Amino acid sequence: MAPTIPHGVLRMADRGPDWAAYVEALPRRISELCAEWQLTEDGAPMHGYCALVLPVRTAGRRPAVLKVAFPDDESEHEHLALQHWHGTGAVQLLRADPHRRAMLLERLHREDLTELWDLEACEVVAGLYRQLHLPAPPQLSTLSSQVARWTAQLGELPRNAPVPRRLVEQAVALGRTFAVDPDTDGTLVHTDLHYANVLGADRQPWLAIDPKPLSGDPHYELAPMLWNRFDELAGDVRDGLRRRFHTIIDAADLDEDRARDWLVVRMVHNASWTIREAVVADRVLTEQERAWLTTCVTVAKAVQD
Repeated sequence: MAPTIPHGVLRMADRGPDWAAYVEALPRRISELCAEWQLTEDGAPMHGYCALVLPVRTAGRRPAVLKVAFPDDESEHEHLALQHWHGTGAVQLLRADPHRRAMLLERLHREDLTELWDLEACEVVAGLYRQLHLPAPPQLSTLSSQVARWTAQLGELPRNAPVPRRLVEQAVALGRTFAVDPDTDGTLVHTDLHYANVLGADRQPWLAIDPKPLSGDPHYELAPMLWNRFDELAGDVRDGLRRRFHTIIDAADLDEDRARDWLVVRMVHNASWTIREAVVADRVLTEQERAWLTTCVTVAKAVQD
């Protein structure tokens, strides 16, 4: 029997014809995978921004989850990263079908790092960096190629864009340097490691999930740990961000200047993408988007002031 698809996933069909076709085919795809891999449903399906996740049990009654990714480029090589880590520091991959964007994963706990004090969580993530930052498999896209493209786009940002011009020019200069720096590539980086992407487990206290892997630079990793749980820093934003930053670089033994430069680049790129989306759609920025731009600028400034 086909699983019930969550309403939030069904609404994704409104994004366009490709998404509508994907959503329509999803129940059949899940049923086929369960039959082929001898899986039985063991709970209600869940979803986030990147995938639908169905709790299942294997033929041997092992609890697991069937993850079927949505059609985006960032998660295309998730299975390669998980294969490379072999369950050390990350959720264990049991089986994969890249053509159907499907993975069978060990089942972890629901508890994540949002339940910890933010600096304690920063220390946990810094410890995971040490396990996850291995030589990158050759199939991965390179951070240098990505940052070269992003920097070229950033140079086209209008001078009246709602981001300080000084920050834009700084990010362009740093991006051009990183694009030709041999140390920008070569390490397997998660790129989206934050509080909600680390779950409790039995094999280790905490394991990473949902990588958006690149062949990159370990110093690129920090930004999500600063922009997530941003509201908790109200009244102490600058110092709170700096405490997170220094906790991570000290615990992970990273270079402070290089980590700071990557934070500036990444936050300004994030801001520019939001602005570009509004321009392409020929609309004004929403209140939520303006708040996000404020977060991006605040993080970029806080680690430098």
